[in-house]
Amino acid sequence: MKRLPSRDEIDGKYKWRLEDIYGNDALWEEDYGKAYSLIEKAESFRGGIDISNVPDVLKARDEAFMLVERLYSYARMRKDEDNTKAVYQGLADRAMSLYVEASGRLSFIEPEILKLPGDELLNRANEDAGMKVYRHYIENLVRQKDHILDAEKERILAEAQEALSSPGDIYRMLTDADLRFPVIKDENGEEVELSKGRYSKMISSFDRQVRENAFKALHTTYGSYINTIAASMRANIKADIFNKNQRRFNSSLEASLFQDNIPVRVYDDLIDTVNERLPLMYRYVSLRKRALGLNEIHLYDMYVPLVREYDREFTYEEARDIVLEGLRPLGDEYLDIVKEGFESGWIDVYETRGKTSGGYSSWAYGVHPYILLNYQGKLDDVFTLAHEMGHSVHTYYSDKAQPFIYKSYPIFLAEIASTCNEALLINHLLDKSGSKEEKMYLLNHFMDQYRSTLFRQTMFAEFEKITHGMAEAGEPLTPDTLCNVYHDLNAKYFGPDAVIDKEISYEWARIPHFYNSFYVYKYATGFSAAIALSQIILRDGKRAVDNYTEFLKSGGSDYPLNILKRTGVDLTVPEPIYDALDFFERLLDEFEKLI
Repeated sequence: MKRLPSRDEIDGKYKWRLEDIYGNDALWEEDYGKAYSLIEKAESFRGGIDISNVPDVLKARDEAFMLVERLYSYARMRKDEDNTKAVYQGLADRAMSLYVEASGRLSFIEPEILKLPGDELLNRANEDAGMKVYRHYIENLVRQKDHILDAEKERILAEAQEALSSPGDIYRMLTDADLRFPVIKDENGEEVELSKGRYSKMISSFDRQVRENAFKALHTTYGSYINTIAASMRANIKADIFNKNQRRFNSSLEASLFQDNIPVRVYDDLIDTVNERLPLMYRYVSLRKRALGLNEIHLYDMYVPLVREYDREFTYEEARDIVLEGLRPLGDEYLDIVKEGFESGWIDVYETRGKTSGGYSSWAYGVHPYILLNYQGKLDDVFTLAHEMGHSVHTYYSDKAQPFIYKSYPIFLAEIASTCNEALLINHLLDKSGSKEEKMYLLNHFMDQYRSTLFRQTMFAEFEKITHGMAEAGEPLTPDTLCNVYHDLNAKYFGPDAVIDKEISYEWARIPHFYNSFYVYKYATGFSAAIALSQIILRDGKRAVDNYTEFLKSGGSDYPLNILKRTGVDLTVPEPIYDALDFFERLLDEFEKLI
């Protein structure tokens, strides 16, 4: 049996360099003590905030959180290197507790600022040198004023949030801890207990009976708890309605989008545009049916690869070179930053005992980004490297260009840079593909991203809009109602060639994202924007790259839609969604020529 290596067995050139944050743990401890002093300094303004000292208050708060976040980043990433090390479990717990404490002790700042006259705040932000850096922050804070309650009501509402979030907590305990799935047979005829993790492998099995059995077993299990899960879903939606009523919004959807200053029409345009182009999805389903040689195609046939696994393996060095070549359209400056990442201790490459699974990009303000990988040498790992490097270069630019208060780019924009890298990489690989099998594999990979991200997440978004709208209109959300709405959406999205198995009616019950309401649409808009942006870069060259660089530098210094417009992608109109769907049509054309 091949065992996982320990961290000590990995060559240092394949490890990230967290010493760039803290040279040793003793320095971390020193800053941990300093953080309390900075929190106390910011807290000293409690009850005394006025127009003249707002810049000093915000600067003091930023200094405190800058250090708190640095402490947390180091501790968490040390823990992620090896989760069995108690010392870093302790540091991570202490850092998180410190963050929670700082957030609580300094939570008075925004309510006190909002008591000040909004016009005066904005005038000072325009005229006062010390306030100018905070202009967008102040503008955004004032924008929210009509939806902020008085201090006592805000206190009650804040205290109620723990109870209002209980539906999600109950759902997660039920589905993560209590739910048990049946035993089914795998490809080798061996009995295995189904789990959520094993399901993702079985639903993509080349053995159709395994796929069908896994699909039915998983969804039937959720179906056996459908009354309980429907109750938690109803309670979650009612919590959203309660919050929107207290905050004086017209709908739960409007309340959710307000934080990012996103008009409701952006959400509606996504759904309407994807609905208009659903014949492309029907064509994909028909193509999948033909490629798999099926007489009828079921929903459990949507995940199996259309090409037998492309078994080429890539060394990490080969992956690095492929990514550098694929990102060449982004220009020399961008590539120099990517090279710096490869050469300067940004990346922790290989899986080791106790290491956190998956991949992510992280950083501490004022220090370079970091990337955690568990590199296995497959093509998916090459795409993961490009994806996480997209996040990291976005972070690098934002960190260099923005003050601490605007360092973080909004979630609405977060997946654009990473997905743009993937789109550029697959364009490069398709151009360089040396065999029919390789090209088909790449096309299949990208088409499935469309299905799972643009179409599926939009379907989820439509489900949320329908169910919240029904509840807001006073219509009961019974288990049958929720199942029927979801079944009908699947029939609409997958089209006439697909057999809509009855078990799919229960699938909504296994989607945890529905307890973070109106979030999933961001996956679809981000994906669409990234595809459109990659095509602009390939078409317009340096001019587009210059605009894209300004986007990457913007952090959170403006509203998301305004920042995105600088790239030439405007999500206030549906054209970027159309552009992304046009690209999907070209992928379908290419694949159809090969089968």
